[in-house]
Amino acid sequence: MIYKANIRPAWVVLVLLMLFTLAFTLVKTSDTAPAKKIQPEEEKPSKVDLSKFKNAAENENCLKCHGQSKYTYVNPESKKTVTKKMFAELVMNRDVFYVSNHREFKCTDCHSEDYVTFPHAGDLRMEAKANCIDCHGGDEKYAKFKFEQIETEFQASVHSEKHSEDFTCWMCHNAHTYKINARTNENLATTITYDNMICLNCHGDLKNYQLLTTKAKPNLLQKHEWLPNQAAHFTNVRCIECHAKNEDTLVVAHHVVMKSQAVRKCESCHSKNSILYASLYKYQVSENIQKEGVFRALLLGDATSIGPDKSNTLNIISLVIFAMTILVIIIHAALRIKK
Repeated sequence: MIYKANIRPAWVVLVLLMLFTLAFTLVKTSDTAPAKKIQPEEEKPSKVDLSKFKNAAENENCLKCHGQSKYTYVNPESKKTVTKKMFAELVMNRDVFYVSNHREFKCTDCHSEDYVTFPHAGDLRMEAKANCIDCHGGDEKYAKFKFEQIETEFQASVHSEKHSEDFTCWMCHNAHTYKINARTNENLATTITYDNMICLNCHGDLKNYQLLTTKAKPNLLQKHEWLPNQAAHFTNVRCIECHAKNEDTLVVAHHVVMKSQAVRKCESCHSKNSILYASLYKYQVSENIQKEGVFRALLLGDATSIGPDKSNTLNIISLVIFAMTILVIIIHAALRIKK
């Protein structure tokens, strides 16, 4: 008896293998594509027209000294012109300030009017700094930002509990440079970098870290060695996603918890009920639903259960593979029925 090999199922398997090979190649190409350059806060942006800002002329009285690394004055005793270095922490970049959220303010809105006199009195350095709630609390104009709720969360955070009045809003948010980062499809990577740099300003800088403690700066790579593929997590997820309690009504969580309470379960992010949907991608999901509708937003959204894929490559390839697999099965079945 002679047996004839039935090779038709083998052709189906071969076609599927070719499709998956193509998909893998496309994914690898997408993953290795050069990323857009992220401009950190420290980089000097393009020159701005100071005439557009109502208080720029008055602020120049401060910035003519604090706007550069050196300043010049006439010594009233010797009548000589003296040039000195400005302390680095007292230098304010004009261009960075005029793209910040406080760009319309006068310096003396936050600092004492006595600073208009030079040389400045030494005791002015001891003046109390206003916090966010001092200016924005109880004001209907800023109600949408929920400063009161942010203040409550901050007071419950590990920073506030451990360091009390020494830890203020300005430890994380520089009043001269702070600007809101809306989380859109285009600048999500920038937002992640910007927010993480706020944490690294202390936890990655020993000089700043020891302003509040005498402890040695922790080795962040060692502390996070349990994370698979550290680099991918550090560049695609904000520190606060794992180190802060998420509050659904706030855009950004401010209740930072102790390290023992930080998220360590993979499924917390890599699941359909991901905490990333409720925090990092909350803005995007809401926008996508409004633009695309619920079905398309969930099907082709920028956040997936295995991590971000901004180009939708994995989603589209998966749909193509699924459709072609069904097509191959239908063609194969039709040929068998015909014979």
